[in-house]
Amino acid sequence: MSIASIIRNAVLLLMLLVAPAWAGETVDINTADSIELAAKLHGVGLTKAEAIVNHREMLGRFDHPDELTRVKGIGPATLEKNRKRITVHPPGDQAQR
Repeated sequence: MSIASIIRNAVLLLMLLVAPAWAGETVDINTADSIELAAKLHGVGLTKAEAIVNHREMLGRFDHPDELTRVKGIGPATLEKNRKRITVHPPGDQAQR
């Protein structure tokens, strides 16, 4: 087993342990890291969460939750399952921090 596999498994285990604490909470898709996204969004694992973060880093902030469907692997069904959880706060807004 490689170091990368061990780290990935440890992260997934951590997500499973903390996910119940985050269940039902909102998540700002402009500020959350991949672990938080994967834990709070239904149907979004670590790979899709990393794709969300990469999309945001390469193309900039999301202005509306619907823009999440521009990320490969995030379709309308995933968006609808998570619509009530997704927030998009303007830059500098301290509401989620």
